Amino acid sequence: MSTLRLILTTSLCLLLLGARQPAHAQGRGRPAAPGGRITQLDNAKIAFITSRLTLSQDQAQRFWPMYNDFVGKRRELNRSARLLRRDANNPGLSEAQLRDNFTQDFTIRQQQLNLEKDYFERAQKVLTLRQLAQLYQAERDFTKEVLRRVAGPNAAPPAAD
Repeated sequence: MSTLRLILTTSLCLLLLGARQPAHAQGRGRPAAPGGRITQLDNAKIAFITSRLTLSQDQAQRFWPMYNDFVGKRRELNRSARLLRRDANNPGLSEAQLRDNFTQDFTIRQQQLNLEKDYFERAQKVLTLRQLAQLYQAERDFTKEVLRRVAGPNAAPPAAD
């Protein structure tokens, strides 16, 4: 294993283990800053993806800003979808409001698909198709690893893709 890969893997492990600590353990009983754990996970994800992809310096400089923009937009769409689903469970909604809720859900899902397609087109200008495939696999593997670590040692292994 290369030294860089070892450093990145160690950093990932430390960040993930730190993310499991209670919020008050991050500093003399004070709660963690809002988004602190998200930032930790984002940093760990970047380290994980970096260890999986072989990016030239030029590719990395062009890829990471584009990827971070994509992730931010995807996160916002996912947040909107979650809020919409939460609102759909309100028993006080009329039939018209429920219909509007479904219409908005379809719109958000279309926006998510459009975002994915746009990102794929833009990413192809920076990465090879093989690197894109490795990126998508690395994202899935990272999510599985986080879920595995959060679930703890006695949890059942995640299902294969």
